[in-house]
Amino acid sequence: MLVPVFSLKLNHRINPRMVTVGKYDGTHPCLTAATQAGKIFIHNPHTRSQHFVSNNLLQGGLDSNTSLLNINQNVSCLTAGVLNPGLRRDMLLVGTQTNLLAYDVHNNSDVFYKEVADGANAIVLGQLGEIPSPLAIIGGNCTLQGFDQDGNDLFWTVTGDNVRSLALCDFDGDGKKELLAGSEDFDIRVFKEDEIMAEISETETITALCHMHGSRFGYALANGTVGVYDRATRYWRIKSKNHAMSIHAFDLNSDGVCELITGWSNGKIDARSDRTGEVIFKDNFTSCVAGIVEEDYRMDGQKQLICCSVEGEVRGYLPADQEMRGNLMDTNAEQDLIRELSQRKQNLLLELRNYEENSKVALSAFGGDGDGQIGIIPANTQLQTGLSVNVDTANQRPHVELSISTSNDTIIRAVLIFAEGIFDGESHVVHPSAHNLSGQIFVPIIPPKDIPVDLHIKAYVGYRNSMQFHVFELTRQLPRFSMYAQCTPGTASEPQSYVTFTVSDRVQRVVMWMNQNFLIPDDIECTSIPLDVCFTTLRDGGQLNIKMNANGEVTVRTEDIDLAGELIQSMASFLAIEDLQVEADFPAYFEELRQILVQMDDYHSVHQKLTAEMADHSNLVRSLLVRAEDARLMGDMKSMKKGYTELYDLNRDLINGYKIRCNNHTELLSCLRAVNQAIQRAGRLRVGKPKTQVISACRDAIKNNNVNALFKIIRAGSTSS
Repeated sequence: MLVPVFSLKLNHRINPRMVTVGKYDGTHPCLTAATQAGKIFIHNPHTRSQHFVSNNLLQGGLDSNTSLLNINQNVSCLTAGVLNPGLRRDMLLVGTQTNLLAYDVHNNSDVFYKEVADGANAIVLGQLGEIPSPLAIIGGNCTLQGFDQDGNDLFWTVTGDNVRSLALCDFDGDGKKELLAGSEDFDIRVFKEDEIMAEISETETITALCHMHGSRFGYALANGTVGVYDRATRYWRIKSKNHAMSIHAFDLNSDGVCELITGWSNGKIDARSDRTGEVIFKDNFTSCVAGIVEEDYRMDGQKQLICCSVEGEVRGYLPADQEMRGNLMDTNAEQDLIRELSQRKQNLLLELRNYEENSKVALSAFGGDGDGQIGIIPANTQLQTGLSVNVDTANQRPHVELSISTSNDTIIRAVLIFAEGIFDGESHVVHPSAHNLSGQIFVPIIPPKDIPVDLHIKAYVGYRNSMQFHVFELTRQLPRFSMYAQCTPGTASEPQSYVTFTVSDRVQRVVMWMNQNFLIPDDIECTSIPLDVCFTTLRDGGQLNIKMNANGEVTVRTEDIDLAGELIQSMASFLAIEDLQVEADFPAYFEELRQILVQMDDYHSVHQKLTAEMADHSNLVRSLLVRAEDARLMGDMKSMKKGYTELYDLNRDLINGYKIRCNNHTELLSCLRAVNQAIQRAGRLRVGKPKTQVISACRDAIKNNNVNALFKIIRAGSTSS
């Protein structure tokens, strides 16, 4: 059994997901974590006589090994690493909802302090692509931003939603690291510098990402799921009723390959094989796990896996030696084998009993009760499935309908469907009552997002009085744009908003793309040019028109800018288009965005005014306090009472002003998020270099407060167009 080689009990609570370790003097590793009241503690057991002391920044902690750093704001993320390669020591990076601090612990000084309007929810430090210097990359309110050692903003791009996790990984195997960003819209996006090279859809918010080795990385979701991907292919995943608080890659069994170490909300720590997800080690804390890191904390030449709980308990584990390899848990191989064989014995006995019961029933049936089909179905029985769009339903809103039927007079007793992101708990069971049994079952499906989904179906097939049923298993894929019903062109008014672009492929290829990605009763045939296909959106009843002429000009008309972006990305992927320039016009959305920009200017003005008023009130507080104390010392109680009354009123005004400022800041963040999402949507309308250029140009237009240029860029792709 693997046991800790050291354990500590620190006198500080630790905030979940905010643990790191750094060599701030270049030699001695220090455990660093965010704690209560906007403070960060630094545990350094190697230089007991050294204390960091400064003006309200670093102060000695409750013991000689611990120092405290006062941030005076709620810490939202932190990490440590080499930001300046020339110094050969780590810097501490601390993110809050308004600022990013790079701190030199060794010299007790700020490296830089940057205001970040979009906040810092996640942070990672390292090399990105071909950018020469290490970057401190933060993910915030729909944005990603990277700062170098001097605080220069060398990297900026937008993403689909609030960023919750970041990691660096050589995703494409070119020797340069790409950025993995997990966000609240359930997507993992892979950025090759500022260009998205892959998107992976999951079923919940991605709360943690970690690079394992090569192109392989681990992930954790808010619903208790953890797993491993190799590029865009998922190797395995497991789901727990507890939440994964921290994940880390560490070779615990010394086999040369990192395992995925997970710390859970119930205090459990487990190590799983990166190939299969099999548990090879587990241990328990008495409280929630706060973070997992690795470092040679004992400075004996061997790195330890360091696990921390929210109560301040710390344990360090060494990798297994040769004797212990393969036996990390408190069990042995013989016990595991006995347990496995016992389970197999139970399964075989159950299967044998079922066969015996079937034989008895069959013999009694042949003996005269006339029903020889109990538990036995014809050998040629098949399970058939079909997908269709159901627009008009009295009791249900429009949906995709999955029909499951048998090929003869057998009945379906129950159906179990597994599908990611469609059903609550990712599964759905249909179990008709005994008097409603038939050979056909209809299941309504309403996909919340336009992504292709595999439906894994298990059906119990038999007869009405069967005691045992045959299980049929099959998989059916739901097309990406299944929530759109084909309709006749001209039956409804065309949307005013549109995108138009030119492709070099033949019309037949675009028709093939439609047939693969939409649920169409009869495949579209290219009988005439120009092509004109119309759909109705089942979610809101909106119209979608797709037209293409003989010159390869494609026009997509829809009021939904997100749908237009999804269609363009899907078509570009199918047709292998690397660069695509698009002209777009969404009048209603542009007017909404214009109103948001006006509101944002108003909120900025109010923010500046409130900040100035608060500064004036703070100066007045000092003056009133001095006057009131002078009056007290001089025995002038009347003046003292008057001074403290004015001070009380001023304090109340300050508190009210602070509440107004907080509300104003919340509204301002909401506007910033909408603007960042607008830039991301403008990028989604393009592919390749035009996409990168549009995002960069949009940001420059916002920096220069040039609203007209912003809309021109979103429409045409560049200000010169």
